Amino acid sequence: MVRRSGVYVDATAGRGRDTELLCRLAGEAGVVYAFDIQREAVTATRARLEQAGLLPRARLIHGGHERMADHVPSAHGVVFNFGFLPGGDHSVFTRAETSLAALDAAAALLEPGGFLALTLYSGGPNGYAERDAVLSWLEALDQRRFTALVCRFANRKNDPPLFAAVEKHP
Repeated sequence: MVRRSGVYVDATAGRGRDTELLCRLAGEAGVVYAFDIQREAVTATRARLEQAGLLPRARLIHGGHERMADHVPSAHGVVFNFGFLPGGDHSVFTRAETSLAALDAAAALLEPGGFLALTLYSGGPNGYAERDAVLSWLEALDQRRFTALVCRFANRKNDPPLFAAVEKHP
């Protein structure tokens, strides 16, 4: 599903791990847009990409992922991690309202055959509402245009993360 020279989005850059992976997979001709509302996260992502020699492939945006369409004309894949920045300020976290707007934007700009990859961390003060809203969004996707899969841990307690994958039909 990941093609060389593609356009990808890390909608929640965090510490830059997914951004780095997407830059490697996209290759020298690929472009990766990475969004985060926390300057600390953008700085950490920039440092990680500089150290790996991948910064020329990335466009780092200090701003909310709900404004994705203002920066990205189309994409072959979009990755989301919903929750808060690990090791960061836990009072700053993704919210259902902006996450749903970002998912709508991502689905609209996604190329046919493209994918969304979502990880939902549902612990914390906001996590359950956001998780439920995102799951409802996934269930409401038009099955003629998208295939959506949700995976969960069957034997883990204490709010384990959920993973969802969406493919836009060719």
